[in-house]
Amino acid sequence: MARVYIIDVTNRDGVQTSRIGLAKLEKTILNMYLNEMGIFQSEFGFPFTKHEINYLNANLELAEMGVIAPMRLEGWIRAVTKDVESAFKYVPKIKHLNLSISTSEIMLMAKFRGKLSKKDIIKTMTEAVDAAYAKGAESIGVNAEDASRTDMDYLVEFGKAAKEHGAQRLRYCDTLGADDPLTIYKRINELGKKLKMPIELHCHNDLGMGVAVSCAGAKGAVDAGVDAYINTTVNSVGERAGNADLLSVLLALKYASGFKDEKLFPPEVKLEKAWRLAKYASYAFGIPIPVNQVGVGDNAFAHESGIHADGALKDRRNYELYDYEELGRGEEELVETGRMITVGEYSGIKGFRNVYGKLEVEFKDDKEAEKILELVRYANVHTQKPLTKEELLFVGKYPDQARMIMTVTPP
Repeated sequence: MARVYIIDVTNRDGVQTSRIGLAKLEKTILNMYLNEMGIFQSEFGFPFTKHEINYLNANLELAEMGVIAPMRLEGWIRAVTKDVESAFKYVPKIKHLNLSISTSEIMLMAKFRGKLSKKDIIKTMTEAVDAAYAKGAESIGVNAEDASRTDMDYLVEFGKAAKEHGAQRLRYCDTLGADDPLTIYKRINELGKKLKMPIELHCHNDLGMGVAVSCAGAKGAVDAGVDAYINTTVNSVGERAGNADLLSVLLALKYASGFKDEKLFPPEVKLEKAWRLAKYASYAFGIPIPVNQVGVGDNAFAHESGIHADGALKDRRNYELYDYEELGRGEEELVETGRMITVGEYSGIKGFRNVYGKLEVEFKDDKEAEKILELVRYANVHTQKPLTKEELLFVGKYPDQARMIMTVTPP
């Protein structure tokens, strides 16, 4: 039976957003949170980009160790053989890739300046797919950039060529957020029926419909009898107006009137992890969660007007569609107002031991403590902000991988 999977692209599309970014350690912790939440796959970076190499290889090591598992780690590259060769040269253990190339008439003319014909696009893409499998790839998704403005007949031709060469998914990219729910349902449903292969939805929020379009497209795929893979980002961070928000998509699949009886919600997803994930992403990106953010905003479960407050107190279902406990909310947040010892790039061993003692971490001897302290100092330089509990625990537990992640050597 066809179903929906979630592929989160925060560590790829999210971080390439103008004026924001994540340190490699923060990207790693985000992957660990996504894994705990039961997300199917994380698009964790660019394996042809040199400053990503150590981070990518360290995360794949963590996957082999079972630390980031069973979630897949997938890299994004352009659908050209040059990128395939670079990816396997720099990140030899990578197994999952999404290969991307533009397909719309406007991009062929305005982006490629007419240098590539439609046949050239398909030839370039299929050569890249063949090369990736020859190098050892286990799964490949092929991205049709600007699919929402691509002629349907050509999109079908493109998808069939990808499938014939072993691609396991076609990523339908609503690159400019130009689609609407009704249109994308029809297009994805037609694609699913004609291609008979899983369809991936990558929708931007330029018209404020990223979540609605993603969910409608997924329904179109499932109704066509093929699996749907929805791309999301945490807190909707992404280029321009952002991408489809992870939590909003999940809640829509579970509670929206037209979806809730269709069993579209991925059963392996643990919604109770959503609150901590959103809070960490907000801290790491340095972007406050909007007060009205779905599920995790300060006002998501706040009631003030008399009618609403009275109704919510009588029965929460009067004015709340889902429960805050379901998202991992409800516990008090304690704020230290007395003496506080923190760990930073200039910390000493006494303060360091105090902080780790509160985390119930013990070191076998002073030599081990000094080794971790030095790494924690570097981690503070690396992130340029105080380390969270999760980051401190990660550095203490996986020092070799932490060292690799924080090592960036310019050519």
